Amino acid sequence: MNSPRLAQPVDVPGLAARRIAADVLDGVLHKRRMLDEQLDGATAHPGIKTLSDRDRALMRRLTATSLRKLGTLRKLLGRLLDRGIPTDAPRAESALLIGAAQILWMDVPDHAAVDLSVRLVQADRRAARYAGLVNAVLRRCAREGREYAAEAAAEPADIPAWLLARWTKNYGQETAHAIAIALSYEPPLDLTVKDSTEQWAARLHGDILPTGTVRTLLHGPVTMMPGFSEGNWWVQDAAAALPAKLFGDVAGKSIADLCAAPGGKTAQLAHAGAEMTAIDRSQNRVLRLTDNLARLNLSARTVVADATEWDGELFDGVLLDAPCASTGTTRRHPDIAWLKHEADIGALAALQKRLLQKSVSLLKPGGTLVYCTCSLEPEEGEHAIAAILDSDTSLQRMPLTPGEVGGLAEIITPDGDMRTLPCYLPHEDPRRGGMDGFYAARLVKS
Repeated sequence: MNSPRLAQPVDVPGLAARRIAADVLDGVLHKRRMLDEQLDGATAHPGIKTLSDRDRALMRRLTATSLRKLGTLRKLLGRLLDRGIPTDAPRAESALLIGAAQILWMDVPDHAAVDLSVRLVQADRRAARYAGLVNAVLRRCAREGREYAAEAAAEPADIPAWLLARWTKNYGQETAHAIAIALSYEPPLDLTVKDSTEQWAARLHGDILPTGTVRTLLHGPVTMMPGFSEGNWWVQDAAAALPAKLFGDVAGKSIADLCAAPGGKTAQLAHAGAEMTAIDRSQNRVLRLTDNLARLNLSARTVVADATEWDGELFDGVLLDAPCASTGTTRRHPDIAWLKHEADIGALAALQKRLLQKSVSLLKPGGTLVYCTCSLEPEEGEHAIAAILDSDTSLQRMPLTPGEVGGLAEIITPDGDMRTLPCYLPHEDPRRGGMDGFYAARLVKS
């Protein structure tokens, strides 16, 4: 069977990065493959390892920008195309999206963005007949697109309508729009530092947030940054770093981290002196967690198991970072908004209920349960905790105090739980502002 691809030129600078970006974009939009699984690990695109560090970074930014601005791009291209985006050649759509994203939001000369997008479609059997169309549309985009993009910025076009409607209902229109704006920017690089926070902030050209996270901007591969190889810090969003702190002093205490991979929270608690048991159902994810802990010179007992079925000893504390719709991490994972459906939330809520019940069964009397999700949906946060408190009288909520979350009183709900939003921690430079959307609650077993 003949491949739909034609021979690829290998001597055109930047073409390989764009070809792989188009493949990955096709994977998200037409095959419903998660972005992360195409970029890292055993399921990653095989061409990624052939790219230089510079081209690898370009490929990632091309893909992320196209997904982050997907709604605006589709509306713009719909305006520029009399018959709409071709539906019989996925490479034509991805070439148009990537080309327009470069013209409008990336530091790429217009002529290079147009030329390389045309080359992408010329090298695809199904899309080759659209080369002239792609050329004409992107040239017109270079002339007229920026004005339209500026107009579109006034409306949250890059969030699916069903998701924006949920956020408007749950948080109000003003906050929902603020969330959408925050999600439109490439996020900063947040680091949890083991020791000497001020020194590492200075060395990494970062700022220390009120919560203790060091925030900087990414310039080049993370693995080449000072302190990475030595295990002095790990990448962890400022909001994601808060739930583990809600246990207080954990020195010498036994804590189970359910659904633990990739291990940021396990590392926090191990570094604080806890005797950690990290559980995850995926062998590959546990291997990644083990590698991360080894780099950080931290230790934990690891278990490959479905946490809902695992029967272990009783613990002083249980951390449940439950699988969820992950809508709070859309700025870091821009594919999520376009891959998730509203029906997913109900199915995940049922899983979260089972995991919460298991977590309670693993607690010693007087033990602490910290439940968290990186979701903006109340069904996966506030509603889940209300249900477990109603059904299990052995549990009591222990409200959070501002001092436990860096003085950020605005992230504490009236019930005493934590609710962060992507529009929190604003900064005059949007690239240095924001945080992931997280929910966390602390319960104690009587």
